[in-house]
Amino acid sequence: MKTLHPDILKLGWVSFLTDLSSEMIFSVFAIFFTSVAGASTAWLGLIEGLADFSASSLNYLAGWLSDRSGRRRVFVLTGYGFSTLAKTILLVSTSVAGLGAFRVIERLGKGFRGPPRDAWLAAIADKAGRGFAFGVHKALDKAGAVLGPLLAYVLLRFFGETASGYRILFWIACIPALLSLLLLTKVQDRPATPRQRERLRQNWQALSPGFKRFLLPAGIFALGYYSLGFLLLKAHQLGLGIGEIVLLYAMFNLTCVIAAPLLGRLGDRIGRGRVLLLGYAIYLAINLGAIWVTTPAQMFWLFAVYGCFYAIDEAQSKAFIVDLEPDRSASAVGIYNFVTGCLYLPASLLAGLLWTQDPAWVFALAATLSMAAMFAFLHAKPAP
Repeated sequence: MKTLHPDILKLGWVSFLTDLSSEMIFSVFAIFFTSVAGASTAWLGLIEGLADFSASSLNYLAGWLSDRSGRRRVFVLTGYGFSTLAKTILLVSTSVAGLGAFRVIERLGKGFRGPPRDAWLAAIADKAGRGFAFGVHKALDKAGAVLGPLLAYVLLRFFGETASGYRILFWIACIPALLSLLLLTKVQDRPATPRQRERLRQNWQALSPGFKRFLLPAGIFALGYYSLGFLLLKAHQLGLGIGEIVLLYAMFNLTCVIAAPLLGRLGDRIGRGRVLLLGYAIYLAINLGAIWVTTPAQMFWLFAVYGCFYAIDEAQSKAFIVDLEPDRSASAVGIYNFVTGCLYLPASLLAGLLWTQDPAWVFALAATLSMAAMFAFLHAKPAP
């Protein structure tokens, strides 16, 4: 980490504070939504799918606007600010409608900030160490996701798993979100060459064939990428209480923190395409394991492996895209997020419906699509 530019670490700490805030809420959301608010798993699937879609709906627009203007920080600030504002919904309403609105609206902010931030990060990092830079950023990001659930666990133990206890948790979660906005103003912008006359169609046409080929395996994989909330429900079915589930979620994030920089270094050395294939293979193994897991100890190891997969999917896929599209990195990341996000909605909806029949069907479908994505990636041969 000593060789990294200080602004990479600053952007990492911004993500740390934001994730600390968000994961305090998200770590208990699925259980609170179904057990306390009284929503069904089908509703959970709908809300999670809509949340994933909202997170991607503005991605291409934000990336294109950022590349077109050459500006990064203003779009990132807007996205983080919107997510922080959305969390205030929880301070006035914890109904099913209010919770659903928060989950969807908060993700809109994530979608708007993501591509400009990744392009900003790529502009700071050297190409030879880009995987490591993205890995360190993701490690700091998920470090907040480790502490967030732990803090949620302590708060619920102290104040109780009641409506008032959750309300206190939601209030406290707003504090680090506000601090992240303050820190973000201290990071120097890295503007790109503006393309004021480039329209969306021209932007798409200018993207490389390799990137466009990559969208096929990415889309296939996204169809089987259901919400993590379903794995948490699986853990709940095995007898784990809300406190243990929060700790399990924290452990998954801790694994991601440890694995992200290491997998980033691996991608820098052997190529990020191979690391992405490894991620697909890990997800395949996770879903096969989820079909047969029967004990809390087995679920522990499943979540540990999931943390390794998540480190690849969230960090190295973005570094791979930036390698493919160095001149229009925000647009490329935005398109990738938009395409996969649109597919997350039917993926989570289908998972919610299949769950009511047999949870094993959810995991079997995801495993099948993971294998299909691997074959599609090898056939497409996307390359910088």
